[in-house]
Amino acid sequence: MVVTDTRPDPDALLAQLQRDEAAAQRGRLKIFFGANAGVGKTFAMLAAAHAARAQGRVVRIGVVETHGRADTEAIARDLPRLALKDIVHRGQTLREFDLDAALAWGREQAGGVLLLDELAHSNAPGSRHAKRWQDAQELCEAGIEVWTTLNVQHLESLNDVVGGITGIRVWETLPDKVFDAADEVVVVDLPPDELLQRLKEGKVYLPNQAERAAKNFFRKGNLLALRELALRRTADRVDDQMQAYRREHSAGTVWPNRESLLACIGPAAASEKVVRSAARLAQQLGLDWHAVHVQTAQGLSDAARQRVQRTLELAQSLGARTAELSAPEVAAALVGYAREHNLARLVVGRREQAWRWPGRPSLAEALSRLADEMDVLQVALPTGAREQPAAATRGALIPLQAWRGHAAALAGVALTTALAHVLLGFMAPTNIAMLYLLNVVGVALRFGRGPAALAALLGVAAFDFAFVEPRGSFAVGDAQYLVTFAVLLLVGLVIGQLAAGLQAQARAAQERERRVRGLYTMSRDLGAALVVEQVAEIATRFLRAEFGAASAVLAPPPGATPGREMLVALPGAGVQPDLGVAQWAFDHGQPAGQGTDTLPASPCLMLPLTAPMRLRGVLAVQGQGRRWSPEERELLDTCAALLAISLERIHYIEVAQQSTLQIESERLRNSLLTAVSHDLRTPLAALVGLADALKLTPLNTPQAEVADAMRRSALRMTALVGNLLDMARLQSGTVQLNRHWLPLQEVVGSALASLEEALIDREVVVDLPADLPLVELDAVLIERVLVNLLENAAKYAAGAIRIRARTAGRHVEIDVSDAGPGFPAGLEDKLFDKFERGDRESATPGVGLGLAICKAIVEAHDGRISAHNVATGGACVRVELPLGQPPAEKPE
Repeated sequence: MVVTDTRPDPDALLAQLQRDEAAAQRGRLKIFFGANAGVGKTFAMLAAAHAARAQGRVVRIGVVETHGRADTEAIARDLPRLALKDIVHRGQTLREFDLDAALAWGREQAGGVLLLDELAHSNAPGSRHAKRWQDAQELCEAGIEVWTTLNVQHLESLNDVVGGITGIRVWETLPDKVFDAADEVVVVDLPPDELLQRLKEGKVYLPNQAERAAKNFFRKGNLLALRELALRRTADRVDDQMQAYRREHSAGTVWPNRESLLACIGPAAASEKVVRSAARLAQQLGLDWHAVHVQTAQGLSDAARQRVQRTLELAQSLGARTAELSAPEVAAALVGYAREHNLARLVVGRREQAWRWPGRPSLAEALSRLADEMDVLQVALPTGAREQPAAATRGALIPLQAWRGHAAALAGVALTTALAHVLLGFMAPTNIAMLYLLNVVGVALRFGRGPAALAALLGVAAFDFAFVEPRGSFAVGDAQYLVTFAVLLLVGLVIGQLAAGLQAQARAAQERERRVRGLYTMSRDLGAALVVEQVAEIATRFLRAEFGAASAVLAPPPGATPGREMLVALPGAGVQPDLGVAQWAFDHGQPAGQGTDTLPASPCLMLPLTAPMRLRGVLAVQGQGRRWSPEERELLDTCAALLAISLERIHYIEVAQQSTLQIESERLRNSLLTAVSHDLRTPLAALVGLADALKLTPLNTPQAEVADAMRRSALRMTALVGNLLDMARLQSGTVQLNRHWLPLQEVVGSALASLEEALIDREVVVDLPADLPLVELDAVLIERVLVNLLENAAKYAAGAIRIRARTAGRHVEIDVSDAGPGFPAGLEDKLFDKFERGDRESATPGVGLGLAICKAIVEAHDGRISAHNVATGGACVRVELPLGQPPAEKPE
């Protein structure tokens, strides 16, 4: 409904004041934006910094990447810098931006500007934030103004597009919301030919790098495409800012800064030609377009209403944004919508009319008078395309309602005439005419426009026949009464028209209020729902009350594998939907079934429940052959969105509860294991000592076997207690790695030496190349990993045990394999969980901690451990450790 009151909304003003207050406390973010490297973003930022410094502003370089460019280094030389901090990662010292130093500087230098180059840069591990744009956000929150640079390929939404154009995927990206939230964006542009010339001159990369870049990324076609992307993305941002400014300042006219179309749809069948013409024009010019129908107080017949729905659906399928408005005047509503959305061109139908009220303009003329800043394009409609008024068809479509209205008009006139005869002695004839106008108002409010017009005509006739001399005939003795009759008839028709219009608007407002109240009730109930069954029940209740339609909510069962979820109907379903159609809607994330282009023969409309994180299910609504109007589809989409958000909220509540329970269970278990392990170490040490003492004394054979078994059991228990303590220490994070650059041969040899007794009867094959590089590791802990893997191989498999190592890229791989039965299928990853054993029924002693300890130690080394079965038989555990750059040997 179009609102003519242009006064600002108090709530909107308050929200704007709050946003302005928050923005005043934040530091500004200024981005120098370009299509690709070498266009001069950093140089432009430094030049602007020099200009700002000349004007008295305090400027400091946080970090600037010159990439060896002489002109950039020269212009940056005179600007003061913050010292970088050293971060040690994998044996290398990295120089990174010091966020804490920048915050301290910002507190001392209020109003200063900090230069932070390459906004999408990934910080070194160990930094406070993973990305530099997160550093910029914290600086802005602290009130520091930040100037930075960014290339278009680093925007998350365009990353795949740029990768498709250039064939190179950029992994350092930032969310588009960071770019959109910037206070200022400066486009730094350079024609492709000039950029290629700079590349040849060595002003972008060093000569050897420039040659490779020219053959790959810096091809002219790539540069043209990236330039267009950067300019278009900037134009989109400026357009959003302009729209926000128009909303804030209630702009009353269209600003033709960006071409766009508005197709005006009527109830005639020929309106489809308007839609198709607008779609072709929008496609040819590359424009966005809208399609709008205005529902006036006159109302439409059922056939006309269905034609409007089909036309709007056609416009939506052709790419339009559709809307349906309710307003007393079509032209005013269309102009208001066009100004609200800044649409500069209106497309309307034109047809020749045999007759029109004198002085009443056509729609195109009315639009031109109301909005002279807009272009009105007229599409010629075919002959005979003129619509039938609703009143002309309503009698045939709903005859009972029409006859009731006409009968009420006749009865009202008769009763008014009888009442007027009673009051004739107390009222003048001219005042009696007011009673007939009152009757017209009552009939219009109850039965609408047609019966009200009949009441006006019959009222004039009855007044002439019963109260104007000569009475009892339609003759008029005084010509002045002709003027009275004309005025009475005109006023009656106008009053009937206005009353009927107000009634239609009141009914529309009541319908909207009812639906809003229903949505509010539904959202309130969903907010209190704690299980998915309650969500399904609330959805069924709402849709039955709102549309009288049966429905069902379908969702994947708990624990379903992502990507292979099979939907099931939740309890409380009022309909048995086609699971195949529902599964298609879920797999493709698109509506299907009745009223759509996909499987329209289905009796149910399937709407995917799309939540912010992922699809949560499908809403099935049984339409019983009905055509959903645009308002009903919009309401159904809103309902589906609320259901999706509620299902996702319940999912994360369950995840949070499970995580809390697991954390608490883990904490209690670790505390118990630590306490028990400490209490067991002393008696176990005593048992081992006693067993060793017994072996030193003369014993017969049975006694020696008992002493030896006691010693082995005590040692096994000691190892188990050691594993428990190691696991507790590793999980608590108190273990400090004592890393040194060592050859793997030395660590493997130490592990084999410690297991000499356990492996005395086993063949161990060691395959370690002589040219293996040094690895930075904690020798004691990695030895413990190898010991655990070798013990497992010895316990669970017969035959030879193999130890093999090799380099693979930036890692060294260590494989420990055997020729046993292998790992249970599907449990390879689960074996590294605590207290997890591949064969729970196995008689082999153990509690399932060895591989868990191995995983914790390897991950502490920034490595990775995995398990798999060997194709020829047996199991293999692979340890991957990162390779670094060993320190150079000192000369003798």
